[in-house]
Amino acid sequence: MSANGWQLRNDERSHMPQMKSVLVTGANAGLGKESARQLALLESTERVYLGCRNIEKAEAAKAELEELTGRSVFEILQIDVMDMDSVRAAVRALPSPIDGLVMNAGGMGGPTPRTRTREGSTQLFAANVLGHALLVDELIAAGKLEKVAVYSGSEAMRGVRQVRIKRLTFETSSSDEFASIIDGSWLGGAYTAMAAYAASKYVAALWIASMARRHPSIRFVTMSPGGTSGTAAADGMQGFQRILVKYIGKPLMVALRMMHNVETGAARYVNALTDERYESGVFYGNAADAMIGDVVDQATIYADLANEDFQDNAYEAIHRFLPSR
Repeated sequence: MSANGWQLRNDERSHMPQMKSVLVTGANAGLGKESARQLALLESTERVYLGCRNIEKAEAAKAELEELTGRSVFEILQIDVMDMDSVRAAVRALPSPIDGLVMNAGGMGGPTPRTRTREGSTQLFAANVLGHALLVDELIAAGKLEKVAVYSGSEAMRGVRQVRIKRLTFETSSSDEFASIIDGSWLGGAYTAMAAYAASKYVAALWIASMARRHPSIRFVTMSPGGTSGTAAADGMQGFQRILVKYIGKPLMVALRMMHNVETGAARYVNALTDERYESGVFYGNAADAMIGDVVDQATIYADLANEDFQDNAYEAIHRFLPSR
């Protein structure tokens, strides 16, 4: 399966779902902004909601996107996925149902990734997963998500040999073990932001698969953008790690053809959103021996992703931390 999607015949395009309105979180920069640009260029698109926490940055992104695309289809929706009140307010502010959702916001948790939110989650987990989980629940409860939800996945959880990220191991993959990932106690004194990030993406991919079975009328897909240059992900890392990745690692990986550009990374999200042949409940990402190129079902590399008990354990653990309605 190509990273850029299948080459569709004209007669096949009529069977693809029309994305008239889409919400993209983290839309003021990087992959989120580029996804919004690509979506606006689709003939069927009537509205792209730019989900951003900073209004000033959102306004700048909106102006740039309108200039780049020549279209006035962008609307700002203020949302901070680390703040559950903000998530609920954003759903209330959404004027009408959306066809699609791209859950792009996240990162390494900033300078204090292990600090807990008032819900008991680490800031890192809240930014990457918990806020999006509440967003999806609230959208569905309000009847405001109609067709597709795409979550930004990462191969880090199953290990990436090329950059020496080891595969994570779990004792039980129980809801209690997943809850310890959410509250930051899982790694004890050996906590690192990278391991916590990888673990959060594992829990998220399982949660998405559980949601696919619970809500069969909506297509849920986890899609990795792959090794992507030109993103702001390194800015959320800490200290020397940020310098190493941003100024040494990324340029070297681009030179070695281990990264593609932000346009290709964002195209993966857009393809997952608009092409029904990306199956609900599946996590698509790089092949085991690659960091870019064609995407494959990650359960063929890491079988635990297909375990329905683990999927439901992740769902249950996440909902322990979500505030009640």
